[in-house]
Amino acid sequence: MEYRRFGNTSLEVSVVGFGAWAIGGPAMAGDMPIGWGDVTDKQSIRALEHAFERGINFFDTADLYGYGHSEELIGKTFGNRGDVIIASKLGQRLGEDNRIYLDYSGDYVMEACEASLRRLRRDSIDFYQLHAARMPHLEDGQCIEAMEKLREQGKIRYWGLSINTFAPAPEAEFLMERQLGHGFQLVLNLINQRAVPVMKKAAEMGYGIIARMPLQFGLLTGKFDKNTRFEKADHRSFRLTPPILEASLNALEPAWPIAEKYGISKTELAMSFITSFPEVSTVIPGIKTAEQADRNTSGLVKLDKGDHEFLQQLFDDNFQPLLEMMLQAG
Repeated sequence: MEYRRFGNTSLEVSVVGFGAWAIGGPAMAGDMPIGWGDVTDKQSIRALEHAFERGINFFDTADLYGYGHSEELIGKTFGNRGDVIIASKLGQRLGEDNRIYLDYSGDYVMEACEASLRRLRRDSIDFYQLHAARMPHLEDGQCIEAMEKLREQGKIRYWGLSINTFAPAPEAEFLMERQLGHGFQLVLNLINQRAVPVMKKAAEMGYGIIARMPLQFGLLTGKFDKNTRFEKADHRSFRLTPPILEASLNALEPAWPIAEKYGISKTELAMSFITSFPEVSTVIPGIKTAEQADRNTSGLVKLDKGDHEFLQQLFDDNFQPLLEMMLQAG
């Protein structure tokens, strides 16, 4: 396993981390699924343990994932041990009407952190993130003041922002202009490369970079075909509709000969595309089984400059219209 420094912090993170959304299990907000379908705790704990055995030391979760269950499983598995780096997120809560609300008030940030610490069984959170906070929340300033206060209290070591999937720039620019925070979590994969300019600027300024959704909900694994369908409890049931699936599979065809050139799988190419960016500190595929931990930590290669640039050019040529379809789906 390769390890990289997380920006200008003292954290040394595995280049492949563990995305812990799926181990939260099935969860609903009203009629909308916000989980990845059924998974057992035994399966999830084994996945966490095996990932650590494979060299993964960075685990990214959120209080929203299974409404705290993901954090609880990580806490049960690792507790307060110092050789595991934990990142979590806050700011999305379930209201009494069973809908998700954004809450970045100062009081809620403090309360959410205390609750996450209890579930994680830790004295402090290594990297704490505002989960999709938007410009009005940042301009209000309460959440920023609370994050700084939590750091002063030793409840968190570093903090940052998990930025928007389709429009990553405004909130990142706000923090960078004021030299606030220590890192960003952003979407980066073959299909969605919109955050590349933000990533390059942030890394140059010393921010750590977490790349999420490396496999675009599984689209980049090669497992799906145009007839693939998802259970109702899986959020992909409305995000990867049949038209989006078919358009995605067609748009991706020019990328796969590069996987053949290196003798690697489609998953390995998708992961290698991301790790070939030196700006990326860690990439966090979603993992819920030991087998997925094996697959996501195997076969990484450094892509030649020409191949890497070709895959970036495909974003402009093939993937921009596809992203618009995904934006409309939600």
